[in-house]
Amino acid sequence: MKFFCVLLTIAIAALYTTACAQSPDHANHKFGGAEHWAKVFDDPERDKWQKPHEVITALRLAPDQSVADIGAGTGYFAVRFAHMLPQGRVYAVDVEPDMVKYLGERAKKENLANLTAVTGAPDDARIPAPVDLVILVDVYHHIDQRSTYFRKLRASLKPAGRIAVIDFRLDATKGPPKNARIAPDLVKTEMKSAGYALAAEHGFLPNQYFLVFKATE
Repeated sequence: MKFFCVLLTIAIAALYTTACAQSPDHANHKFGGAEHWAKVFDDPERDKWQKPHEVITALRLAPDQSVADIGAGTGYFAVRFAHMLPQGRVYAVDVEPDMVKYLGERAKKENLANLTAVTGAPDDARIPAPVDLVILVDVYHHIDQRSTYFRKLRASLKPAGRIAVIDFRLDATKGPPKNARIAPDLVKTEMKSAGYALAAEHGFLPNQYFLVFKATE
């Protein structure tokens, strides 16, 4: 299993492109230094095209439901989920120790008792308890052996649980190198082979596709 990047590693195109251009292996690019990346991932300008509120609203979660944000980075989505699910539980999963530390400190600083930082592994998200939703934003294309990974991930879903995949379109002006991107049709094919069916597809993001899956087996 290759080492996949934390969530939101491609949040701001100019900085992201520079970072990845210096890395010969895009899938293995690491993102230590959470304080630095927070300025990139959480830049307010990102809201214009990432549309986080619209994304969360489209997922139609109840206030007491649970979410695992895989590759949570510095908490761009995880913190928003925690605010919008006051009776729920949010697991912010990342494989970078510095990001996990930053997330834990941010949860305390912002009094988000329902947000838990989790240290994941490249081949296992290690979600502490089954959740209603798993979301991966700009992370899918970093995961190697995806069929195996997502089959294992099903154990972390509640019976009616869903997986949301948001990643950059092939023709997007922002994002990773084009040869590192994965077309949405391939995501659908791979998820089907892992035991999932497409449950919803949203088209309101200007640079990314937004797919939602449910387990079929």
